[in-house]
Amino acid sequence: AFELRASIPVGIHKYNESWPIVFVVCVVANIILGIAWFWALEHVMAIATKIKPVGRMWQWYVDRTQKRIKKGVDKWGEWAVAVFIGIPLPGSGVYTGALAAYLVGLSFKKFMVANALGVLIAAVIVTALSVLGGDGWAWAKAIFVGE
Repeated sequence: AFELRASIPVGIHKYNESWPIVFVVCVVANIILGIAWFWALEHVMAIATKIKPVGRMWQWYVDRTQKRIKKGVDKWGEWAVAVFIGIPLPGSGVYTGALAAYLVGLSFKKFMVANALGVLIAAVIVTALSVLGGDGWAWAKAIFVGE
């Protein structure tokens, strides 16, 4: 499933759907996607880390990530995660936002707030670029497909 960074321009420019419909569908789908990913991380990793090599690798990854981002999350809380999710650049979004929130121990409730805010921020930016930026499909292909 694509995040809204690709889905909004595709819906508007490739499939010629009206931008309000695309906006709402993509926002709802991405909020659900973030919640599902966060939930899956909790449950899958609880099982997977019982395998010793996987558990050691996972702990190394958690420690490394926490050193890099925990300070910002400790200071700004769910707002830091919301901004990270909301920045419409490759490497940010609901998948990586959910992973970051999980790795730093953000509660599910706080993640839900950050996820919804971040998705709304990204949707407004991407929709505006798609509607006002001329051929939004061309810039979306350039960013996500490399054409």
